[in-house]
Amino acid sequence: MHSDQTTDMRLGRILRLLMEHPTVVVSGTKLAQEIDSNRSEVWRLIQQLRGLGVDVAGHPATGYQLRSVPDLLLPEILNPLLRGSLFDNQIHHCYKVGSTNTVAMAAAASGAPEGSVFLAEEQTAGRGRGAHSWDSARSAGIYCSVVFRPQLAPAEVLVMALAAGLAVRAAIRQVNELVHPDLKWPNDVLIGSRKVAGILTEMNAEATRVRYVVVGIGINVNHASFPEELTDQATSLQMVTGSEWSRVELTAALLKSLEQEYRALTQHSDARQSILRRFSEQSSWVRGKPVRIEENGSTVDGITEGLDERGFLQVRTSQGVQTVLSGTVRGN
Repeated sequence: MHSDQTTDMRLGRILRLLMEHPTVVVSGTKLAQEIDSNRSEVWRLIQQLRGLGVDVAGHPATGYQLRSVPDLLLPEILNPLLRGSLFDNQIHHCYKVGSTNTVAMAAAASGAPEGSVFLAEEQTAGRGRGAHSWDSARSAGIYCSVVFRPQLAPAEVLVMALAAGLAVRAAIRQVNELVHPDLKWPNDVLIGSRKVAGILTEMNAEATRVRYVVVGIGINVNHASFPEELTDQATSLQMVTGSEWSRVELTAALLKSLEQEYRALTQHSDARQSILRRFSEQSSWVRGKPVRIEENGSTVDGITEGLDERGFLQVRTSQGVQTVLSGTVRGN
């Protein structure tokens, strides 16, 4: 990642030291030793942490103390929760970035290993599918992109996107089983009729073989509101449940669910059928739903009739059953 985007590693080291001594005031001198620097540099980094929303008491003369454990998606906080997983020690954090998918695709092109995870507190150019943008309020959501290098044909990548939807749904339910997310083909997670998460899968492939896939996931977690043009379309987990969620807990649950789906897909011959079956079972959109399909400038109305064996949506229209390859699906 570019040096101007990557979060200063020393922030994490200071935070870890303060977290290890939660009831104690840690002197600026001790923190300076930890990062091989001086007390004025510690003060500057503490100010940066406060800018990230971390509640640190104290000042250079007396030392510093954490008032509460921050809900930041820093490697120091996430790594202990992901020991032994595909993502162990592969967490990269940005304070602010254009789009985590853009960063992850560039890193993958430069040889970033499978399991590299790119997280941002804020995106200035978050991308959705097609030309859509993604509202990325600072430290309110999870903006996450993961690099995979599967031995799959390019046509199988749609199934990976569906599996990512299953992983998002499973992670939300793991943290709060009273929430019932719905899956909208191919890559939206809804609560009621409003979008709570989206998935953007991008790949680099040869004709028969995928070089790498980046699975980007955006989840609206603690957003209290949305821009006016999105209020009818978007919601957040906090708005649905009335309480704040731990982004750290949800991110760890998400990555573990994603790993489970991915390992099954790459290791078991029947995993694809399992993904398609479970997606169909957990989605109110796949079968019997009146929809309008917008594809290549034309629209067609119909009723959904399940997924084909590749994972594409089937819609019964007045002209017979059509397969939706890439269009936008709207409720009718």
